[in-house]
Parts: sequence; structure tokens; C-alpha cells
Amino acid sequence: MDRLNRAAVLVLEGAKPLDVGIPAQVFTTRASMPYEVRVCGPAPGLVTGGDGLSYHVADGLDALTWADIVFIPGYRFPDREDPPREVVAALIAAHDRGARLAAISTGAFALAATGLLDGKRATTHWHYTRRLAAKHPGIRVDENVLFVDEGRVLTSAGAASGIDLCLHILRGDIGVGGANHAARRLVAAPYRAGGQAQYVPRSVPEPLGRRFAATRDWALHRLGKPLTLDALARHARVSPRTFSRRFAEDTGYTPMEWVLRARIDMARELLELSGLGVERIAADVGLGTGANLRLHFRRVLGTTPSEYRRTFARDR
Repeated sequence: MDRLNRAAVLVLEGAKPLDVGIPAQVFTTRASMPYEVRVCGPAPGLVTGGDGLSYHVADGLDALTWADIVFIPGYRFPDREDPPREVVAALIAAHDRGARLAAISTGAFALAATGLLDGKRATTHWHYTRRLAAKHPGIRVDENVLFVDEGRVLTSAGAASGIDLCLHILRGDIGVGGANHAARRLVAAPYRAGGQAQYVPRSVPEPLGRRFAATRDWALHRLGKPLTLDALARHARVSPRTFSRRFAEDTGYTPMEWVLRARIDMARELLELSGLGVERIAADVGLGTGANLRLHFRRVLGTTPSEYRRTFARDR
């Protein structure tokens, strides 16, 4: 890599502290992460935040001319008025020169003010989805997802779903191994589907939720062995029908779709971190043959194991 990836975190008035902290910490400048991070505002100096906090930022909007990706954390009262015109213009200019723009929670309102979300899917905190749709009717607002990736414009739901979005970006930038390393550092779940609902209208009883977490962990430690719906349901001590329904509510996937994606992720790590052949990896992750691994890799990731290894196993 010729230089570090450049990430700017744009702090607007009323910024929510968790939303600011997530990208600043996930993409933190450290030896294990190929990023340089700058926290900026409309101008250098003090920015009044929300929830009793303020931020002293070293950089102004010039950081957006430097960045490869710009994060827009959520802020209070986003539907009352658009950000200053110079902020909107700087976001558009950054996008025009090729930077990605990623909004966390109500930061979607600032991104929407640029017009760059018109005609695209987007999300925000569930409390504000209807207001975003009313204020910007050209956006296809989806309230039932954790994040939406539309290429160079990305949005996430509220608060902790910003971690899911950041880890999703890391998986695309540096591979699943690097993203999982960051997740372990953050003590966060390494993978939640972007299509998972922000909240489940019918609460899952707490004891059942704990059993399913244990079952997912049990399955992750035996991906190389046969795993069936009946076996998973037996481990969770519920019927297969109940397990399938509740599991989908928990994860956004059917049990066997989740198992398949877990196996693909395990294969991705082995491709990145080992010299094992495709046939051996397919057997080790429970996908049987190299042909089967290639089939699912193409369907899930849109690439081949060999192409993936060439991209992410560099310098190993």
C-alpha cells in the first residue's frame, strides 16, 4: 500500500458522542489499521455537541478535500434545518472527486441535503425514518435495516449500528480477517447483516435469546462438521419451526443461510491468512468441495476464492 487510507469524521453542531466515537475508534490510526483519521468540523475549534458534550477539532472542511472516506455522525434535531451551505458543498465536492460518504444515524439528513441519496436506498435511526422520507421524498427510506451500502454513499441506523456499518466497510477495504481483528478490539459482534431489522416488534424472551447466542457460538466452533436445522434446534432446545422463526428475527437470516455465510467468512480468513488450497479450505469449513466453495463465493461475494486471495492475502 503506497499510503494510508484517509478517513475524516465530520462533527456537526449537536453531534452525538457515540456516533462521533464509533468511526474515530474503529478507523483509529494504529499499526494494525491502514488508516489515518482526522476529526474535523465546519471550522477548526470548538463544536457544540449533543448530550452535554462539545468537541475541539483540529481541522475544518479542508479535511474533506484530503479524505478517501468521510463519516457524518448523527446529530440532534436533524429535521429542523439543513447543515450550513458550505458543509453541503464540501460533501458534494468530496464525493465528486471520488470519496465515499458514510452517514451514521441522523447524519443521513446531512448526506440527504447534498441530493446524493436521491433515487437511492438509505436508512437512519428508526425514530427519524418517516421524517427523513417526508423531508426528502426522492430517497427510498428503509426503516427495517441496520445499514445500506449504495456504493459511494452509505447510511446506517442509530447508535451501535454504526459499528456494523464500519465493520462492513472494513471487510471490503482490508478483508474479513482485519475486520474481525477490529471487532475483537471493540468487543463487538464481528458480523450482523445489514438487512437485519433495527428492532423486532415482538420481543424475543430473554432466556431464548441467550440460548440462541450459545447455539450460534456452538455452531461457529463446528463449521467443518455437518450442521443441520434439526441439530441446531436440538442444541437450542426448541422445535425446528420455532428456531427458524426466532433465529431469523435475531440475525436477519434463516439458520442455514447464516451457517453458509459463517462458513464463507471462515473460508475468507483461511484464504487471507493461510496457504491452504481451495479444496482443503472447502473441506475444513464444511462446504465439501472446491467447486461448492466457488459456487457460494460467487453467489455471496461476487468473486472467486482465487481472486479474493489475490486481493487480500498481499504481503503474507
